[in-house]
Amino acid sequence: MQELIYHSTRDTSLTATASEAILRGIAPDGGLYVPNRIPTLKKSFDELSMMSYPEVAYEVLKLFLTDFTDDEVRTAVNSAYNSNNFDREDITCLMKANGTYYLELFHGRTIAFKDMALSILPHLMSISARKNNLKEKIVILTATSGDTGKAALEGFANVPGTGIVVFYPKDGVSSFQERQMVTQEGDNTHVIGIRGNFDDAQREVKKIFTDDAFAARMKEAGYVFSSANSINIGRLIPQIAYYVYAYTRLMEDEITFVVPTGNFGNILAAYYACRMDVPVSKLICASNDNKVLFDFFETGVYDRNRDFILTSSPSMDILISSNLERLIFELAGDETGELMKNLATTGRYEVKNFKSEDTDTNPATLFRGEFATGEEMAEEIRHVYKDCGYVLDPHTAVASASYRKYLADTRDLTPTVIASTASPYKFSASVLKAIEGDAFKPGTDKELIERLNKLSGVEIPAAVERALNGTIRHNTVCDPDKMKDEIAKIFLG
Repeated sequence: MQELIYHSTRDTSLTATASEAILRGIAPDGGLYVPNRIPTLKKSFDELSMMSYPEVAYEVLKLFLTDFTDDEVRTAVNSAYNSNNFDREDITCLMKANGTYYLELFHGRTIAFKDMALSILPHLMSISARKNNLKEKIVILTATSGDTGKAALEGFANVPGTGIVVFYPKDGVSSFQERQMVTQEGDNTHVIGIRGNFDDAQREVKKIFTDDAFAARMKEAGYVFSSANSINIGRLIPQIAYYVYAYTRLMEDEITFVVPTGNFGNILAAYYACRMDVPVSKLICASNDNKVLFDFFETGVYDRNRDFILTSSPSMDILISSNLERLIFELAGDETGELMKNLATTGRYEVKNFKSEDTDTNPATLFRGEFATGEEMAEEIRHVYKDCGYVLDPHTAVASASYRKYLADTRDLTPTVIASTASPYKFSASVLKAIEGDAFKPGTDKELIERLNKLSGVEIPAAVERALNGTIRHNTVCDPDKMKDEIAKIFLG
């Protein structure tokens, strides 16, 4: 098999093998690693339709991880996708409700879709470290808008040769999301709240990654940085597998995917699945009130100069969608670095000829932006529950409401799969408010979860019990400009 090479979105001369890209997390110039080509599937869809989720994941990952042996890929896949990490034997499933399909991606240890990739990333990283004779300890730096942090903590807790630091917006996640993180066990785990939003945390993490002087200090002390965000291709590639898997469970002529999106990684994985020849009709990028991506797909202008809105779908409360840079590279090529510089200095950039209808040269035509307000999100939760008894979390409800708008506008009856990204139990207050309306009464997380259990009839996941009964172990809070200082305290003394 021809080896795949990864290069920076901002300088194609900065290259890496898959294992090197996974270890580095981000390119030296601050760009994101992208493959020099997207491979096509080697197995037929008929063959894939007969395979289990781990088998499909293996078929996808081996095409991107070409400097891994087949045994190394298989070992990573089988170590991740098993009954120890997921409460469904099939790992993920399609549920038909209200006339469409919901791809349930929340049956892992932290009941969010991030488990689908973060259960395997530590294994990919450990293999990569061995392949590259890395002697230093890997320090994972991660900014989270709610779900990535806990999934990364769970994946890397007590993994030999690693440490992990997660930064989250102190007042920008749900109380249950925060409790999941601050009760995290593991001697190598560190959780720090910041006085700011996700974009503040993400910006500072990126600055730390490109701070050569600080990296040198860490290396001298025996540490190197890497990332567990979807800016790391080792996080992104495993997400492609569940879109391939979803299509092969349906085997329709074409399929539309609707993805609730903040950082653009999840829907980018769907786009890569399309590039691997999965017959995708449309990719609907669903935003909440922070609709910077909706505006981009409408105009070709990305502009973060707007009010940041705290919503009931906090994992989408993002104004700088880092993974969009990978799509921008396909649209703008060598101009990507300049566009990202404009974003950093002025908060905006514009892609030329964005509205071109030539699908051969403009992949953006595959995408459609939609958004749902907080009120529309709540109405969708209420409507779907009353119609068929199926309970959506707020993020999935944003996607579901966005799809209803798209359907009303286009009458497009292509079979559709909505990415269901989190268990309703992670957002019990918002879900109950939507369903109960004026009858809603506040309560503790435990009380609300028990009420949701009675209302939905869905078993309370073990992850919920662990969070509710866990001891708070992490209580550090800092300003964004002090994040590097906190890292230094942990590892440099």
